[in-house]
Amino acid sequence: MKNSIQLKDLTFKRFISEEKINERILALANQINTDYADKAPVFLPILNGSFMFASDLIKQVSLACQVSFVKVSSYAGTQSTGQLKTLIGHEDSLFNQDVIIVEDIVDTGFTLQLIVNDLKSRGAKSVETVSLLRKQKAREKEVEVKYVGFELDEQFVVGYGLDYDGLGRNLKDIYEQLD
Repeated sequence: MKNSIQLKDLTFKRFISEEKINERILALANQINTDYADKAPVFLPILNGSFMFASDLIKQVSLACQVSFVKVSSYAGTQSTGQLKTLIGHEDSLFNQDVIIVEDIVDTGFTLQLIVNDLKSRGAKSVETVSLLRKQKAREKEVEVKYVGFELDEQFVVGYGLDYDGLGRNLKDIYEQLD
């Protein structure tokens, strides 16, 4: 387990350990198990970043559930572009379904707002969000995230599914950029 890593031109230091991530995921899954005890939700992970978090979270969910995916993008390098590019849309009917969006990080809120509005327009019964990370200060859109793993300031992070220009997704820990 390295305390720092180099990705292209940036250096990162370990910020959240794999152990802390796993502990928090178990707590989030337990809360979802309680809140949805009498329901069969559809988990909708947002690719690419949420793939590791979604996999580990859903393995801890003891409910009958479905899993589908959507892929959208709004990042270039270390910054959100503010422009959404829908790459792969959700094809199945979500009418009258309880949907739980699975995000790696909520930053500006643009991506999440787009998806929540789309799901509501499709007649989803309920739409909630679980996110491993949430940046409070950077949010530009007011979107509710019911289940949050860790709160961040404005730092740029990689690892555990999050990347810097495609690199770092495979790291077991989460690293923050050094100045």
